[in-house]
Amino acid sequence: MITETNTNKHIPLRTCIACREQKNKRQLIRLVRSANSGVQVDTSGKQPGRGAYLCRLPQCWQNGLAGSRLEHVLRTSITRQNREQLVEYGRTLIGGC
Repeated sequence: MITETNTNKHIPLRTCIACREQKNKRQLIRLVRSANSGVQVDTSGKQPGRGAYLCRLPQCWQNGLAGSRLEHVLRTSITRQNREQLVEYGRTLIGGC
């Protein structure tokens, strides 16, 4: 008896809000809008709330956090302190996808 296994597993794709490239969800970092703590990095990718994705590249973090692109995507306003926390997290990233 021969059994076949299905190796074509679905890989979810998401779009980086800075460079607009579609990539595997695991290659991107999710930012989530939460009701009480503003916008935060979702390392698990499973926190409840509206989410947006950024590449692990520092320039994508700079472009994504500059202006009001992230606020528009998450449909919220970001405080200066919250934005500084996100920028600092972006600085700690080592380039490469």
